[in-house]
Amino acid sequence: MKTLFAFLLAASGLAAQTLVEIGTKADGLVIDLRYTTADNYFKTAFYPKHARALLRPATAAKLALAQAELKSQGLSLKIWDAYRPLTVQRAMWKTLPDARFVADPAKGGRHNRGAAVDATLVDARGVELPMPTAHDDFSEKAGAHFKLLPPEIFKNREKLQQVMTKHGFTVFESEWWHFDDADWERYDALDVPMDAPQAQKTPAAGLTSSAALDKQSVSGSSR
Repeated sequence: MKTLFAFLLAASGLAAQTLVEIGTKADGLVIDLRYTTADNYFKTAFYPKHARALLRPATAAKLALAQAELKSQGLSLKIWDAYRPLTVQRAMWKTLPDARFVADPAKGGRHNRGAAVDATLVDARGVELPMPTAHDDFSEKAGAHFKLLPPEIFKNREKLQQVMTKHGFTVFESEWWHFDDADWERYDALDVPMDAPQAQKTPAAGLTSSAALDKQSVSGSSR
C-alpha cells in the first residue's frame, strides 16, 4: 500500500492525458463497473466486458487514501463507475438528456475527465451496506442529503460521504453515490478506449498507465 501511495502521490507530474487503472487485491477495492452489462438504468452495456476502471493519477491517489481508511475499519469501497469515454456519454445523453443526472457531452462531465467515481460501501465479506437507493436511481431518495431515511441507512451514507470528502472529493447533490475530485477542473474530457491494448504496466503493481491516449477532448464545467 505504501508503494501504491508513493507512486500515486508522485504521479501529479505525469502527462495531463494519463489515466491509471485502479483496484488491486492488496488495496481491497471492489470493482463492479455497472455499464459492462445491461444491469443498469439504461438497460444497455455501454462498456466492453473487460473494461478497466481508470482515473487520473491524482484522483486515484485520493481514492487510495479513502480506501485505506475504510479498510482499517473493516470496510471497502465498491466502485460502480470511474472514467467514462465521451462516446458513451453521448449515448447516455441521447437516452436521458437531463443534466441533473447525465452530463451534456458537448460540455463534458467529471466522469469523462477521469475525475469522478460512483461508489458505495461493502463489509469485510464484500456485502453492500444498506444505502438509500440502488445505483442510478433517479428518484428524490437518491439525493445526497435526503433526510427521510432509516437511521442505519443514514449512518452508512454519512460514513461514505465523510471519508470521501476528507480525502479530497466533493458530494454531488442529486446522487448519493457520485463523488467528484475537488480538482476536476484541471482536466479535459477524453474519449479513450477503456481496454486500450497499448496500455503499459507502471512500476507500481496493479496500476496501469494509459499514456498514449486519444487526442479528442473538450473543456467545460458540467458533471
